[in-house]
Amino acid sequence: MLMTSDWVRITEAGDELSGMILQSEQVVQYRHAYEAVYGDSGLAARITAFQRLKDQYEEVQRFGKYHPDYSRIMKQIRIDKRALDMDEKVAALRLAETELQDLLDEVSFMIGRAVSEAVKIPSGNPFFASASSCSGGCGSGSACSCSA
Repeated sequence: MLMTSDWVRITEAGDELSGMILQSEQVVQYRHAYEAVYGDSGLAARITAFQRLKDQYEEVQRFGKYHPDYSRIMKQIRIDKRALDMDEKVAALRLAETELQDLLDEVSFMIGRAVSEAVKIPSGNPFFASASSCSGGCGSGSACSCSA
């Protein structure tokens, strides 16, 4: 493929946009929240322990209630998840992640619509999903009743 001046301008604009995103308030808040969570060695150890428990949970799910540790692991994962969810640093990190994801979704939406109104833009945000006539069910063989 031949590099034209249009491609150069597009890549430069992309670099400028990524720089702007990296300097945004949402990224700054996310970095601070991330450092607060993973800079706390006790909290990081709890998260690592929870990850190991999740691996055990997946093993238990293969056999369901017939697994010998089913009750213990199911109870423990709920307790540990609740404890992590109630931690202020973890909650701040989740909020920062959501705000950053919203920013990225909005930028993706703007770029997609600049290309074409027909571009499908995946998003977890219902605002962006409702902006299109299709709610993401196009893989179901016309069951979504969209006009695409």
